[in-house]
Amino acid sequence: MRWDPGLYGRHAGHRGRPFLDLLARVGHEAPRSVVDLGCGSGELTEVLARRWPTAQVVGIDSSAEMVGAARRRTALPNLRFQLGDLRNYEPGADDVLVTNAALQWVPGHQGLLARWAAALPVGGWLALQVPGNFSAPSHALLRSHAGSGQWASRLRGVLRHDDAVGEPIDYLGILLAAGLEADVWETTYEQVLPGEDAVLDWVRGAALRSVLDALSEDEAAEFEAGYGALLREAYPRGEHGTVFGFRRIFAVGHRTG
Repeated sequence: MRWDPGLYGRHAGHRGRPFLDLLARVGHEAPRSVVDLGCGSGELTEVLARRWPTAQVVGIDSSAEMVGAARRRTALPNLRFQLGDLRNYEPGADDVLVTNAALQWVPGHQGLLARWAAALPVGGWLALQVPGNFSAPSHALLRSHAGSGQWASRLRGVLRHDDAVGEPIDYLGILLAAGLEADVWETTYEQVLPGEDAVLDWVRGAALRSVLDALSEDEAAEFEAGYGALLREAYPRGEHGTVFGFRRIFAVGHRTG
């Protein structure tokens, strides 16, 4: 899937807040090795490098566009970025593993998470955040529109949002089964988005990417027109902007010694 760092970053403030809330629950004082799996364009990985300036921090992402943007934007001496598939990552002596808004793109990621948790060294921390809004109108309407009329055959199999993530209790079970102390919670951010077609602009940065990749330019414009009309009805613009509920699921595990 092709990613657009500029488009994704248009709502950087809103998208970054869950990462900061996640990081606040990670209690390591002086890690030596910190890895950000699915680092995107690197702004948030830079937060890790600044928090722990004596650590070697690595951001890994499967998008060449995102990794390229990350490498261009920062030159911190303890931070580097590399292209890689997080499904193939084998943790070693990493003190902190972070994966933020990435695992929902990986089918069967619960098994991957269990493997990372089992490999966590004594004193290590594992922190993840995934979206929990796949039943929200933004995503439900995307699935229903993609499955209707002319789009049904063109987009069959493109969206898998029904089973993209588990519930908080699922992640709690994985961390506890690996022998970790676990802190699992969820938050819904009621965000006020500015501008016309605010929710459509939001989903263009992430959830809509796979659909746009599967269509021609003209088809994508036609699909967006129909989907945008549905979103305007579901998320009416008010005096102060468009309110968009943004539910997120968080889990932090720690292996005590």
